[in-house]
Amino acid sequence: MTKKTKKLDNTIAQNKRARFDFNIDEKFEAGLSLQGWEVKSLRAGKGQITDCYVFLKDGEAWLLNAQIQPINTISTHTVVEPNRQRKLLLNRKEIHKLQIATEQKGHTVVALALYWKRHMVKCQIAIASGKKQHDKRQAEKQRDWNKQKQRIMQDSNR
Repeated sequence: MTKKTKKLDNTIAQNKRARFDFNIDEKFEAGLSLQGWEVKSLRAGKGQITDCYVFLKDGEAWLLNAQIQPINTISTHTVVEPNRQRKLLLNRKEIHKLQIATEQKGHTVVALALYWKRHMVKCQIAIASGKKQHDKRQAEKQRDWNKQKQRIMQDSNR
């Protein structure tokens, strides 16, 4: 008797725009310092990171503009700030790498995804460099060609 394991999708939110606007150089996994109501909201799927970015200050990394909308069941005495700054939990070496990379011209740190790892919320961040307009067009052409190739292969297999 074999038991099939169902693969769960642990992704809470993705920043697809970041992959279009930036060339991703190096990825990191960071923990996220959250309040109780934020964890409940993320379990309900109320997180969004499309316009967020990472800010380095005083040897700490902060996630700015990540929106976590509160759910209706949280207590009325809780002060809710959906766009508050959230601390990213990284090692000193990782923060140092990020700081050195952001001092270089054209590099920044962006958040790519929020996901569950066991019972904890993790944020995938990356050192990225901005793409020029012609690079974006080239990536779009490549993506369209890959879709067209896939369609041709499916039609030929029928």
